[in-house]
Amino acid sequence: MFACVLALVIRRSFCGSGVVSITLQVLGLLLVAWARLTFGVRSLHFAANPTKGPLMTSGPYRYIRNPIYAAVRLVTWTGVAVHWSIMNASLAMVTATMLVIKIRCEERLVREVYPEYEAYTHRTARLIPFVL
Repeated sequence: MFACVLALVIRRSFCGSGVVSITLQVLGLLLVAWARLTFGVRSLHFAANPTKGPLMTSGPYRYIRNPIYAAVRLVTWTGVAVHWSIMNASLAMVTATMLVIKIRCEERLVREVYPEYEAYTHRTARLIPFVL
């Protein structure tokens, strides 16, 4: 996933170039910041396993179970839309696929630690609020 994003950066196909695309990417970065601030120091770990503490359901987690991954998709696909090519779209698809795999693996681990996670999944979208 990181390699695909890096490839988009190297190809100069990651960053937006107009008001709309830059605004969408800034909103994505703000979503990452909001999620990190809400989650606190618990969000600064590299392992997929859940950290100690309560299930996070406030801030952006009230609307999206995976706000950081949603933001990665928004920023990536915005850049690809601006710099459209089959290669860029392929790199973005690999990134999206890897995020889905990562989300599913992490959700399986979170379900084991937090019994209330199942109810949370029924009222909170995985990636797109009120949709998915």
